Order: sequence, then structure tokens, then C-alpha cells
Amino acid sequence: MERPSWGEPTVTVPPPLRLMDQVSVVCRRRHLSRRTEQAYRFWIRRYIHFHDRQHPRAVGPVGIVAFINHLAAVRGVAASTQSQALNALLFLYRDVLEAEVGHLSGLRRVQRRERLPVVLSTDEVVSTLAQMDGVVALMAHLLYGSGLRVTECITLRVKDVDLQAGLIHIRAGKGGKDRTTLLPDRLQAQLRRQLLGVARLHKRDLVRGAGFVPLPNALERKYPSASQSLAWQFLFPSRVVRACPQTGRLLRWHASESGVQMAFKEAVRQAGITKHASVHTLRHSFATHLLASGTDIRTIQLLLGHRNLKTTMIYTHVEQAVRKTVSPLDRLHLP
Repeated sequence: MERPSWGEPTVTVPPPLRLMDQVSVVCRRRHLSRRTEQAYRFWIRRYIHFHDRQHPRAVGPVGIVAFINHLAAVRGVAASTQSQALNALLFLYRDVLEAEVGHLSGLRRVQRRERLPVVLSTDEVVSTLAQMDGVVALMAHLLYGSGLRVTECITLRVKDVDLQAGLIHIRAGKGGKDRTTLLPDRLQAQLRRQLLGVARLHKRDLVRGAGFVPLPNALERKYPSASQSLAWQFLFPSRVVRACPQTGRLLRWHASESGVQMAFKEAVRQAGITKHASVHTLRHSFATHLLASGTDIRTIQLLLGHRNLKTTMIYTHVEQAVRKTVSPLDRLHLP
């Protein structure tokens, strides 16, 4: 009697990932920030369109030179923009396509210009912050009082604020680095009220079956209950709750950075300040005013989270520029 033939087991082969999906996978495997991933995807798309929608593997690394030179000669981009585009394409060929790039002969780089950052005087900071109120005002006070970047401010968690020690802990800041900076005493009461408000909002979210918050990397698998804990909630939560497309959980993200950016721009206008100041100017002002008050440059470097002291040294030039120096015209005895 013959045994029944069950046939060979069927193996389902998943379809190959599209190029942009491969870029995202490699970015996340290397723990690059979401902003870096977005920037790399943007420049890779521009590169593909530049070469008439050809696949980068068909174009080859030689196509990098033509595109980068086009950005410099035709588009007139800044040196930092050109460098970002070049880094995106090197990442594409070396890390995603695993192709040898070699020497890029004929590459024309935009000359980097040393520019002094825009800095507000202490009086201008006072008059600008006086025009702001609510949560965006608290954010702006933190940016100036602690030297935070905008993204570092809006992504703060409840656990990152240490009121007792007077410290703020920044996790995975620019370059994926952690650091600690000071928490101004003047903001103690406001931050306490903000924390209590977050706790009340989180309690209401839990009642309605929400209360989840996105966690970095693979922490959700390692600590399943952390996503619903108060400690991991954002200090500046979003007003809306959105469903996670992967899990269906109702997530409350952090507030948008555009909120404080637009509010600060309007405050600068209302204060009658004509400087080209953005909300990031508060961070520059934090460093410059600390240096002018006698804080040593190494301490400022640590507070700002700069990897290289050379980056922080730019504020020594700013501080010298804002120092009260008497003009020789003022020394003349004119009628």
C-alpha cells in the first residue's frame, strides 16, 4: 500500500522591499533619528528625479557628482545643505545598496562661511517672553533658561524633569547623546503645575482606554507596561490622541514644534524687534549670556551638548561683539 504523497511544503517568499522602504529599514537599524531618516529620504528622491527616475544602482555612484554639483551651481544651496545631500547619497550607496563609492573626482563643494548666530539682548529676551503666555510661554522660558533645542524641549518626558535636584535630563539629543542641563528656579512652580496637568490628562486617558505613549527603540517589548506609565508621558503632550497603525493603541504624542515656533515669531514682532530671530535664537542667547556673566566655556559646552569645543567657541566671538565697547566717535568733544 502506497503512502499518500503530501507534496513539498509551500514556502511563501515575501516580495522585495522598495528602495525607500530599504532606506527606512537601514536608518532604523542604525538608530538614526527620525529627522535624519526624513532628510535622507528627501534627498534620495531628489536624486532619483534628477536622473530621470532611474534606479540609483543603474546610475551608479558616478551620478553623485553631477547631482551635488547641480545643487551648488544651479540651485545655489548652502554648504550645510549640500553636505546633508552628499551624506544621504553616500549612505544610500554604502549602507543600503552596499556599493563601493570610491573617489568622487570633480566634486565641487560649496565654501562654508562662518556666520555669527543671532543673539537677543537680555532686554529683548524680557520683552519677547512678556508677549507669550500659556504652554508655549513655558516652552520658550525653558529654551532660554536651560539652553534646549526645540525638539529636545517638546520630547521631554515626565521622568526627565528633576524638580528636587533642579536638573533636566535630555535623552537621545542631537547625535543620539544624553546630557543633563540646569532647571531654572524661576520655572519650578510652573513646571510643577504642568506636571500635575499631565497627570490629570493621563488619568482621563486611562479611563477611556488610552493612556499609551510611543517609546523609543525596542523599549515597548522590553517594558510592556511602560507605555502606559505616567513617567514616560510627554511633558508637553499633544491635544489629540491618534491610533497607532501597527497596534491600534490610542497614542498621545508630544506637542508640535510649530506651535512654539509661530508663537515666538509673533512675540518678536509684537516686541518690535527687527532682528531675524527664530525660537532657536533663545538657545544662542542662553550660551552668550552665560559666557558674558563669567561661566567658563567648558561648562557651556556640557550644557549645550556640543561634541567639539570649537562649536561652542563661536559664542566667544558673539560675547565680544555684544560687550559694551566705547566707540572712538563717542570720545570726541564735538559741538
